[in-house]
Amino acid sequence: MAGAVCVVVAGAAFGYVEVFTKGIDRLPERPCGGAVDRGLAADALPSARKAEERGKLTSPDDLFFFSCYVRTDDSIISGEVQAGRATEATWQEAHRSDREDGAVLVSAGEVKALALPTRAWVYVPCTPRRTEEGAKERRSLTVRARTIGETRLHGAALRQVVVDFAYQMARHAYEAGGCGETIAFPEELPRLGSN
Repeated sequence: MAGAVCVVVAGAAFGYVEVFTKGIDRLPERPCGGAVDRGLAADALPSARKAEERGKLTSPDDLFFFSCYVRTDDSIISGEVQAGRATEATWQEAHRSDREDGAVLVSAGEVKALALPTRAWVYVPCTPRRTEEGAKERRSLTVRARTIGETRLHGAALRQVVVDFAYQMARHAYEAGGCGETIAFPEELPRLGSN
């Protein structure tokens, strides 16, 4: 009798895990058209029965825009990448209040990132290759990422996941956006707090 009870309990536990907590595991390995690693979403978001993802790219002329989200129940990790005319200095100035709120800055060459526990921003120089001759004004891609709702991680661990998500979006958008610069993206940014 005890053996049968153990089998039933083990079966119920296995069934619960398979049905109610494997939502993110059923997503593509790289959601949003290959932009980000599914593991980042799994680290950030709580387990759920169902998960969904979507990436959207629009590129009319120089108005490049890319968005990505992964959602489980009421929790989301998402971000947007946008082409613009920001320089590193104007981007830093635009985020001065975030720095005052404790945002951590990390960089890898010309790629800069700022991170708070639930939000992150990335700056990458990007002048479209198709820019008309004589119009060589330097441009950029800027990324904004965040979590909404309940998260699995908190504090510094969540901050690292959100900035990694933003950075992976930046790398993907840089290639998709046809940037003219030759930036060597490392596999990942330096770990926050390693500076």
